[in-house]
Amino acid sequence: MTLLFNKNIFLLMVLFAFNCKSNLSENSKQDNLVSSVESFKTGADNYENYLPLLKNKKVGIVTNQTGILSSKIHLVDFLLEKQVDIQTIYAPEHGFRGTADAGEHIIDDKDTKTGLKIISLYGENRKPKPQQLENIDIMIFDLQDVGARFYTYISTLHYVMEACAENNIQLIVLDRPNPNGGIVDGPVLEKAYSSFVGMHPIPVLHGMTIGEYAQMIKGEKWLKNNIKCNLTVIPCVGYNHQKPYSLLVKPSPNLPNDQAINLYASLCLFEGTNVSVGRGTETQFQIYGSPFLPKTDFHFTPKPNFGAKDPLYNGKTCYGEDLTNYKKLHQLELKWIISAYKLSSDKSNFFNSFFTKLSGTKQLQEQITKGIPESVIREGWKKGLEEFKKTRTKYLLYK
Repeated sequence: MTLLFNKNIFLLMVLFAFNCKSNLSENSKQDNLVSSVESFKTGADNYENYLPLLKNKKVGIVTNQTGILSSKIHLVDFLLEKQVDIQTIYAPEHGFRGTADAGEHIIDDKDTKTGLKIISLYGENRKPKPQQLENIDIMIFDLQDVGARFYTYISTLHYVMEACAENNIQLIVLDRPNPNGGIVDGPVLEKAYSSFVGMHPIPVLHGMTIGEYAQMIKGEKWLKNNIKCNLTVIPCVGYNHQKPYSLLVKPSPNLPNDQAINLYASLCLFEGTNVSVGRGTETQFQIYGSPFLPKTDFHFTPKPNFGAKDPLYNGKTCYGEDLTNYKKLHQLELKWIISAYKLSSDKSNFFNSFFTKLSGTKQLQEQITKGIPESVIREGWKKGLEEFKKTRTKYLLYK
């Protein structure tokens, strides 16, 4: 009887110890998870590493609505609170507050909240002029990129680096995650088709943060006359390229959510065709369609709205496909543009001259019109992608 009692006590003690260990293990997992979340910082939040560099300096800042800290305070307001002497704000496409349409002309202005001068870096004035950099000792660059070659913030980065190099101004890039950072895909741009929507020999999806990309611009000597920029990148903390990242604010008016950002590179190719990508709706870059595609149950009618004052096919019914719930992409997807071309009743006007600038090569349009299989098209990208990935490795901050 006593022996049985002792055995039962022993078993209870073993079970108690096991449960304690299990709970401790689960708690440790939770602690690690919380720790991992709490340890993540963007370059802007990593301010201990850049505020000392700004002391007693006259500062310029290239930013827009995406330049915010995790506390939701804008970088400009944060720096002013820290008594940083900001002289001028330089705004990219879509303006400082991110309200302008794609391609819309933006005039220089003053920020109504701070009274600071704003200089537009879009339109004719894509590169800061020497007189626009007077009294600037150091420049900060803080823009949220989305990882696509034709998203013009990386072109603005190029010109800002060039201007800083020519005027002996140090440049600090505050790094931010690339929401498509795990994807490297698409045709590599051919030099003959370089433009503001594609300046460098990189694929459509480059898989780099904007800080890494700045290092590539410098390291590959892509600036005019091989000039060197005095570059400092303030890295993110606790980030890697496979880490999911949801943007705190829209990077531009027509990229309203994570789904649009993920589909953007694939659907943006339609901007070089007679197919709408949903500008003038509430699901931009999550749908596509045109009056020249077969009538289906899904249709939409573009109308002027925030970010699209005069959308393609304004007031006309467009038929196509709804991708708002499509699975997450891990490559540049061609099937939609191939299908739309095959089904279009207006093939002669399907492509326009902008398509070559977006794709960075004439070959892709020729392949689609000839009905070349997607697998063969992708095989043609292989060599260029392998060479780019090899080059890219030299500049990665997050292994």
